[in-house]
Amino acid sequence: MTDRICVAQIVGSHGVHGRLRVKSFTAVPEAVFDYNPLTDEAGARSFTLRMTGMGKDHFLVEAVGVKGRDAADALKGVTLFVPRDRLPGLDDEDEFYHADLIGMETVTEGPEGDAAFGTIKAIHDFGAGDVLEMVHVSGKTVFVPFSRAVVPVVNVKAGRVVIDPPVNLFTPARPDPEELAEMGGKLSLDDEPEGEQPEGEETGESR
Repeated sequence: MTDRICVAQIVGSHGVHGRLRVKSFTAVPEAVFDYNPLTDEAGARSFTLRMTGMGKDHFLVEAVGVKGRDAADALKGVTLFVPRDRLPGLDDEDEFYHADLIGMETVTEGPEGDAAFGTIKAIHDFGAGDVLEMVHVSGKTVFVPFSRAVVPVVNVKAGRVVIDPPVNLFTPARPDPEELAEMGGKLSLDDEPEGEQPEGEETGESR
């Protein structure tokens, strides 16, 4: 487990005076200001934050030493960390910090035992709930919902994360009607999902 926990991210600037838009990852969002000063991922730069307002899913913040729009814009995407020992302890063995999952290997369960699935790269919230970004064993980047149905087992202490991937995870998306019209109303053979054959064609060897 990592000794430093990501508690927030700078998602952009606000105005011309160097204010920041900061998204909190703490259970109580306002609690992020209790952990000042925060540091960047490398621990090379510290940030003391003061809330000045609120957005839909973020805080408007002044950071000591950040002056002007250009300086604020340059910080977009920076993740903010605190040492683990400054955070409340976890009472339940099923509880964990998201940062503990980064880099963990995952498996799928089957009748013949576990099979490697991929490595957790990041956890995102695009507005519809948490999503795991993973590097699949094939080398592809995939995104799966971080839900009990898709991730039924998370045991950080045992180093075990089980994935039950959605059935359509690797199914190519078909174009919607507008896109299909722009393509002349036809799909190329390359656009046909695996396992489907164009109407009127048969599978098997030619005779």
